[in-house]
Amino acid sequence: MGAEFVPLPQSAGYAVVVGLGAVFAFGMMLTTYLLRRYNKEIITAEEFATAGRSVKSGLISAAVVSSWTWAATLLTSTTQVYKNGIFGSCSYAFGATVQITLFASLAIKAKERAPLARTYLEIVRARYGKTTHMIYIFWGFATNILVTAMLLTGGSATITDLTGMHPVAACLLVGLSPTVYSVFGGLKATILTDYAHTVIMVVVIIIFAFSTWATNHKLGSPSVVWELITELGKTRPVEGNAEGSYLTFHSRSGGIFFVINIVGNFGTVFLDNGYFNKAFAADPKSAYKGYILGSLAWLPIPAFCSLTLGFAALALEQTEYWPLGRAMTADEVALGLVLPNASAALLGKGGAVLSLIMVYMAVTSAMSSELIAVSTICTYDIYRTYINPQATGKKLIWISHLSCAAFAYIMAGFAIGLYYANVSMGFLYELMGIIIGGAVLSSAMTILSSKQNWYAATFTPPIATALAIMSWLVCCKTKFGAVNYDNLFEDDAMLTGNVVALLFPLITVPLFTLIFKPQHFDWKLLETRITRVDEEEELIEATKSDSQEEDPEKLEPVRSQISMIASDIAQQEQVRQRYSEEQVQLRKAFKTCVIVCVSLTLALLVVWPMPMYGSKYIFSRHFFIGWVVVFFIWIWYTVFQVIVYPIWEGRSSLASTARGIYWDCTGQTYKLRAWQNSHPEDMHAVRSQIQAQLSASRSAPMVVDGRAVQTDMANIDDAMSDEKK
Repeated sequence: MGAEFVPLPQSAGYAVVVGLGAVFAFGMMLTTYLLRRYNKEIITAEEFATAGRSVKSGLISAAVVSSWTWAATLLTSTTQVYKNGIFGSCSYAFGATVQITLFASLAIKAKERAPLARTYLEIVRARYGKTTHMIYIFWGFATNILVTAMLLTGGSATITDLTGMHPVAACLLVGLSPTVYSVFGGLKATILTDYAHTVIMVVVIIIFAFSTWATNHKLGSPSVVWELITELGKTRPVEGNAEGSYLTFHSRSGGIFFVINIVGNFGTVFLDNGYFNKAFAADPKSAYKGYILGSLAWLPIPAFCSLTLGFAALALEQTEYWPLGRAMTADEVALGLVLPNASAALLGKGGAVLSLIMVYMAVTSAMSSELIAVSTICTYDIYRTYINPQATGKKLIWISHLSCAAFAYIMAGFAIGLYYANVSMGFLYELMGIIIGGAVLSSAMTILSSKQNWYAATFTPPIATALAIMSWLVCCKTKFGAVNYDNLFEDDAMLTGNVVALLFPLITVPLFTLIFKPQHFDWKLLETRITRVDEEEELIEATKSDSQEEDPEKLEPVRSQISMIASDIAQQEQVRQRYSEEQVQLRKAFKTCVIVCVSLTLALLVVWPMPMYGSKYIFSRHFFIGWVVVFFIWIWYTVFQVIVYPIWEGRSSLASTARGIYWDCTGQTYKLRAWQNSHPEDMHAVRSQIQAQLSASRSAPMVVDGRAVQTDMANIDDAMSDEKK
């Protein structure tokens, strides 16, 4: 990518992309086998998409942190520090934390009102019908395509810069590992792998932090870094910053990016089905806790990583340690190559290896989430809804697998095209708000407000997006004289398009609702219009196939629970009662969640940054040292929340799995069989999948003209047309 010096050989790139990827793929396949053998997990279509709807808050937090740590999280945030100084780290971190925090409220309402949903698009269809559903499918896919394109372009550029691997090879190979383990294990595999990726990324960030701020002879302390950055502000001042300093929040370019970042990331959270996947997968008590705690654990990752490596790049770029031997070009900066060059300057080849691994972990973990998001939409919103409504669980799993693989390599081809067109990750990052921001408000109101009508939900996204694109192009033409790639990438043009996309729906949604009257939607209809897949036969077949290899007595508890699906009315009543209790819990939690989310949002967007921006304060030596110490402490909270706490939460399952492995390895399989027969309630298939099947029966059939009628997806369009009339 224009670099004369490559710190690592191509073999290192292939070792990480192919070798490390194979280790993760094999490890996840092994984990899937262990869960099946010792926890009796049966990968049905529902399990593939929802992970049994029983994931606890610790793993949800780790999954949120991993999924939200893209290549852009590390590369773009570091680029912002390099360009705009210390506000660059906070403009990215603060501007992208609030969306995850606010999404916690949406997650609670989605689980409460549509407990059987797998995608938010199912809620759109159940409420507004086919036309609106198709519109939001388009915006959902647009979100997944833009995010995945950024992952592949940023990841491949970094791998190429560090190893010299051809970008085409990088684009094709980066997605291989997440595709394999996503196909084999579904959402559960993605969440478990997210945990492992998060551990590696956080450890690497801490290594860089200790090196920059404490141990490395090239820098080694906040005081030394402060002196070098202060001097750089005098010799190479930043245009638009207070006194040209890198040590101030008052940055014009940084402020513009702050707004663009906020707008764009609302779309990539609220319209990305990957986050709804995790919300639906969470245990009801864990949904909002996982997102709120996960957002607080995520914040120091971009903030501290970019502060560390961005300032390391600024301090070392003019020294003999810099791997390029010259300053980076504007194109190299836009590609996100500040971080890999800074890591190589700081720790030599070791730093290059660490940054290569860290970026690869970020790319693959986020990509696996995108794969599951797309496969769920293809399976439930397209195939089961419009092609084969009576599809069996086996057929749906096959479609899920096919969708994962197809999307991965369609996107690889798209990323290769972007490489040859010289479209950078930074450009895509700022573009995404213009393309998808117009659907944010109406999609959120679909879940939060019973009054938003069909017209507001249907027409708002295309109108807002068309106006956003028009505003972007007009601003570019009038302010810079010509519409071309470089001018479209200018701050003012991007800012105009992003702001119009997010804010124009504030006009259209209430206007359409006022003109065409509020809808007054009955949320109970979601319980009958969104249905589970009937997988009783698949569950029984799975136990039969297992019984061919194992003692049939061992699986008797599972079979007996399956048979209760059709016969045990008392159990059904218990499930109904538990479901009602969960709804009450979620309604109570929503009020607390809103207060916490709004408070955190105001703190991160107003109370913390605005006084520092308006005062034009330039960090003193002691204030800067304190700033570094605060984030050093904060990153240790991240370690606890997403590394230690999930292990503590899952200690019982880990202990039972370890016990089963020990009994198998020592030839005491009879003890494993006896334990499983005496503890059927601890087996995942019994605890989540079977009970979930029972919960599907809680929705009594509707009575029409004295006859019992079960509402299904085929009736929804008729119902929608009646409601519009």
